[in-house]
Amino acid sequence: MSVLSQLNRPELYLICGGIILFIAIVCVVFIVRAWRMGKRLGMDVTKMKRAVTASATFSVLPSVGILLGVLALSGSLGTPWPWLRLSVIGALHYETQVADAAAEQIGIKLSADQMTVQAFSTIALLMSVCIMWGMILAAIFNPRYTKKLQGKGNGSGKPGFGDRAMVAMFIGMVSAYIGSYIGGFVSGGGRFTFAGSWLPLAVAVVSAAVMALLSWLSEKKNMKWLDNFSIAVSMLCGMAAAVLIG
Repeated sequence: MSVLSQLNRPELYLICGGIILFIAIVCVVFIVRAWRMGKRLGMDVTKMKRAVTASATFSVLPSVGILLGVLALSGSLGTPWPWLRLSVIGALHYETQVADAAAEQIGIKLSADQMTVQAFSTIALLMSVCIMWGMILAAIFNPRYTKKLQGKGNGSGKPGFGDRAMVAMFIGMVSAYIGSYIGGFVSGGGRFTFAGSWLPLAVAVVSAAVMALLSWLSEKKNMKWLDNFSIAVSMLCGMAAAVLIG
């Protein structure tokens, strides 16, 4: 039996599906409680229905990007594990990045023909350990931080530390990705290979251009509803660009 067949065994589907089902039930419980609380507070039921419909609609397109991530990882890690990761707590950019980095460190590529049981165990463990600190730190520090936010407001309308830290984190992450391809150019003696450097950079440019356009439409043309689709649309356009250019 191949490793990929073992990673797609019914037992793994049962375990991962059970966890996802539990999370789905918790979500339904919170939806029901929120609806009842809204009615108890005297909120307009019509507006509540619109909010539910809008939220459900705006969740569809971003989910397409997540589905693509599950399909991309399932070719090397099986379907149950990526399905679990990207359904509960994982993020597409995190899961793919960490899985690929873990595979590289143990000397293989993230592909079905090189995957072993030991490699999968290492990759799955690293994917889990690296992301759990957000939950742990949030449980420890968020209550105090929330009280601080409620007790103090700068009132200036300027971005706070959290907003600046988030922007800085994403700039650093994007710089690391782009820098790795530029580094390949420098270490390669100034030779760009299309598949090795030009293609990822071209995809990054297309994705950034689409994101900039959607942000401009949202801010300047008052199309705020685009905020719910900007990440997913830019990802899909980047993937389409990779297929067309490559």
